[in-house]
Amino acid sequence: MRDLTGKTALITGSARGIGKAIALRYARLGANIVVNYASSAKEADATVAEIEHLGAEAIAVQADMSVVPDIERLFAEAERFGRIDIAVANAGVELIGIDFLDITEEQFDRLFAINTRGTFFTLQAAARHVVNGGRIIYVGSSTTTVPVRGEGLYGSSKTAPRYAVQVLAQELADRGVTVNTILPTAIEGAGVFTEPDPTHPVRQFVARPGRIGRRMGTVDEVADAAEYLASGLAAWISGQSLLISGGALQ
Repeated sequence: MRDLTGKTALITGSARGIGKAIALRYARLGANIVVNYASSAKEADATVAEIEHLGAEAIAVQADMSVVPDIERLFAEAERFGRIDIAVANAGVELIGIDFLDITEEQFDRLFAINTRGTFFTLQAAARHVVNGGRIIYVGSSTTTVPVRGEGLYGSSKTAPRYAVQVLAQELADRGVTVNTILPTAIEGAGVFTEPDPTHPVRQFVARPGRIGRRMGTVDEVADAAEYLASGLAAWISGQSLLISGGALQ
């Protein structure tokens, strides 16, 4: 366990799933938490209540990560804690299992508006607001590591921010700010797997040999990585991508 007492962490898309798991983890470590949500106010309020039950302070801020003024307002409201030490760009939309020739313009615009454009400007805002010696973490996707049929749109939308992380890590090095990426595989309780679906073909995919336990990952296992990257143990780790896949390539 790493002590984050007195620090403030802002996590986008943290009313549920991976973002919520990271928010709760940081709260257990003593951090103040800024919970962001786009439309699920009830879930965001429930997450804030859980955080406060752990003894940490938290606020919920509605902001659409595809809208740059909303991103700027989110970071401005987070300043009520006095500083932002950790920013996690987690908000995203998952759409998989679609052949390249079947991708529509509407689907492209939606995913790139949130996963690419939104994340890019979230990283930019984080770079402007995070204190010297702070942490910026992007939650990407293992689909960016190996091309897989049906994931051309989703994987493409998550690839550009991963490159931006590597550039930003160099530009913020003199301030001691680390910028890293977490690449989760299919995660139980997150994205399209927020609600269990035992028939989903990805469940057969992750059950192949070469993956520890032949299972999906858990939100807490992603939070483990987020804890490490936010801690002093990762103070000299920057511009890197940490694949959370149980040993598999994707």
